[in-house]
Amino acid sequence: MDGVNRQMNWRSEFQRLEGAYAPATMRSYYSDVEIFVAWCSERGLPPFPAEVRTVCAFLEAQAPELAPASVRRRLYAIRKAHRLLRLPDPTQDEDINLTLRRVRRAKHTRPVQAKGLTREYLDRFLEVQPETPWGLRNRALLSIGYDILARRSELVALRQSDLTWRADGTLKVLIRRGKADPFGEGRIAFTSRRTCDLVDAWLGWRGIAIEPLFCPIYQLKPINRTLSTTTVKAVIKSAARSAGLDASLVNAFSGHSLRVGAAQDLLCAGHDTAAIMRAGGWKCVNVLGRYLEHAEHNVWL
Repeated sequence: MDGVNRQMNWRSEFQRLEGAYAPATMRSYYSDVEIFVAWCSERGLPPFPAEVRTVCAFLEAQAPELAPASVRRRLYAIRKAHRLLRLPDPTQDEDINLTLRRVRRAKHTRPVQAKGLTREYLDRFLEVQPETPWGLRNRALLSIGYDILARRSELVALRQSDLTWRADGTLKVLIRRGKADPFGEGRIAFTSRRTCDLVDAWLGWRGIAIEPLFCPIYQLKPINRTLSTTTVKAVIKSAARSAGLDASLVNAFSGHSLRVGAAQDLLCAGHDTAAIMRAGGWKCVNVLGRYLEHAEHNVWL
C-alpha cells in the first residue's frame, strides 16, 4: 500500500476500533488524526508513515494552543493510526519523549478546575427552576447528579431501569459505565429522599414510554432520546444565572461541577479519600486531589 492509499485508508482501519472504545474516544481519535493529516498535507509531508521529526514538529506546533494533555492525546492518535496501518511507529523514539517534556515544561499554568456545585449552590439552583416540565426535569437532573457524583456522560446515560425505589424513600442507582469503567462493570450509588421525590415528579409528567431517564422536551412533549452532555452544562449555567450569581461565577461552572461539588462536600463532612473514591468511582487519587484541594480549608471552619 503506497503513502497516498494509506493516507486515504486510515479511516477504514479505524473502524476496527468501533465497540472497543467509548464513542467520545473514537471522536477524539478521528479528529486528532484528521488534524495531523491536514497539517502534513499543508507542508507536503507524508503522514503515514511519518518521520520522527515530522511528529515532533507537529506536536510543537500544537503546543501554543493546547494543554499538554491535549498534545499528548494527539500523539496517541498518531500512534494508534500507525499501528492500525501496520507501519513502523515513529512515536516511540526518544526525541518524541523530549518534545513532550518541552511542551509540558513550557506550560506553567495549572489545569483549570470547574467550580464545585456544592450543596449550598444546589439548593439555590433547585429553587430558581421554573414551574414547567423543563423545571421538573432540571430539578431531578441536578439533584440526582449531585447525589451520585455523576459525570455528565453518566447522567445522560441513565435509564429508568437503572433506578430502584427503596422502602426508606430513597433511590438506588446503577451507573452502568463511566470514563474509568470502559468495560461496564458499573457502580452503585444512593440518593436522598428529596432526589427521589424530584425524580418521581419528573417521571409523573414524562410518563413511562420514554427509555432515557432524562430526555429533551419539544413543544411540551417528551422526546424519546437522550439529552446531550452539553445540555447538562447549559442547565447548570442557566441555573447559576437565574440565581443571580456574578458572571465570573457562572463561567466557572461546567458540566463537571456536580461531581466536583459533591466530592468537596463529602470531604468537608469528614469522609476520607478512600470513601470518596468509592462513592464517585475514581481510580486515580491525583484526579480526586485536584477536586478536593479547594474544599480543604472548609474542613477546619
